[in-house]
Amino acid sequence: RWFTHFYVVSVLWNGFLLIWLLRAEFLRESLPSWIQYVHRVLGGGSQNCEHFSALLVLLLLWLHSCRRLAECLWTSVFSNGVIHIVQYCFGLAYYIAIGSTVLCQVPANVRNGQELSVQICWYHIVGVMLYIWASLHQHRCLVILANLRKSKSGKVVSLSHSVPFGDWFEIVSCPHYFAELLIYVSMAIVLGFHNVTWWCVVMYVLFNQALAAFLCHEFYQKNFSSYPEHRKAFIPFV
Repeated sequence: RWFTHFYVVSVLWNGFLLIWLLRAEFLRESLPSWIQYVHRVLGGGSQNCEHFSALLVLLLLWLHSCRRLAECLWTSVFSNGVIHIVQYCFGLAYYIAIGSTVLCQVPANVRNGQELSVQICWYHIVGVMLYIWASLHQHRCLVILANLRKSKSGKVVSLSHSVPFGDWFEIVSCPHYFAELLIYVSMAIVLGFHNVTWWCVVMYVLFNQALAAFLCHEFYQKNFSSYPEHRKAFIPFV
């Protein structure tokens, strides 16, 4: 349940950055000087991408955070597990840094309020379609997990772990983690495939989610003797 704090921070901070970027794009206003200073320190502008791509990715990232926050508040049923303080602090910093990472990819002339045309390309459409598809499946899988602890009337009756079935759970133990990876891959596609900085983010998500999925997979196999043998931990058929 402490992950809820991550998404609160992400919604507020990345929403703030999105508003300023929209103002820069449509109202021709410059970003605040302190934001531009931070981006210069971080090396912003060293690998600029098409500005509409960055705007779209920041929007998708904010929408993803909004959905995950809503799921934490109204869908998921959490156990009494705790989180290490280092992981907690890192998570807060991550969701602040990820939005700034996107904004650093925006060309300096857009950040300074100069007009540029908006061009929608084929990879924007492909990326958004993958984003929507992965988001829908992630939500379905989270609902399946939550329903394991609820009665048919929707009342929470247990906090214990059970074996989930349905949707992507039929092929992997942690499809919601796999969907998270696909969501970040979709953003890399929106950025035009070639943005090395965002592919580094994708690699971080890959290893982070793969480790968590492997630990969950081991837990299922250890505690449920009849756990389906054909299921993989994270990536289907791998």
